[in-house]
Amino acid sequence: MSTLQNKYAAVISAAQSAGVSNLQVSEQDGILYISGNASSTGIKDSVWNALGTIDSTYSASDINLDVQVAGLASGASLKVATEDSNLNIRQEPSTDAAIVGKAAKGESVTLVEQTSDDWWKVRTADGEEGYAYARYLQA
Repeated sequence: MSTLQNKYAAVISAAQSAGVSNLQVSEQDGILYISGNASSTGIKDSVWNALGTIDSTYSASDINLDVQVAGLASGASLKVATEDSNLNIRQEPSTDAAIVGKAAKGESVTLVEQTSDDWWKVRTADGEEGYAYARYLQA
C-alpha cells in the first residue's frame, strides 16, 4: 500500500463499507484518485465525511475524490444542507468566482447539471443559475 493510500485509508474504507459501486482507486503523479458511484447522497456524504476527518478544509491537493450519485437527473430538487450559513451560488465552478446568488439552509434548488463531483450547476427559486459546492446539496 502506498503512502497516499495509507494517508487516506479511512476514505477508501468508508467508500467500501458504504457500498460505493465501480470503486476505483489509483495513483498518478502524487495524487490519489478515488472514484465510483453512490446510490444515494447519504453514501456520498459518508465518504466525504471520512475525508473531512483527515482534511477538515477539503483543500488537500493530493486526493481527487469523484463519487457521483446515480439517478440524479437534470431538474431534480436538491436541499441546501449547509451548517448555518447561506450557500453561495457562483458564476464559475470555483471559490474564486463571483457570487451570483445565495440559497439559505434548507432551501430547495433545482439541479441543472452535475458538472463535476465538487460543483453542480443549480437554479434557485428566483431563477438564478450558477455553480454550488455539491458537498452542501442533498437529494
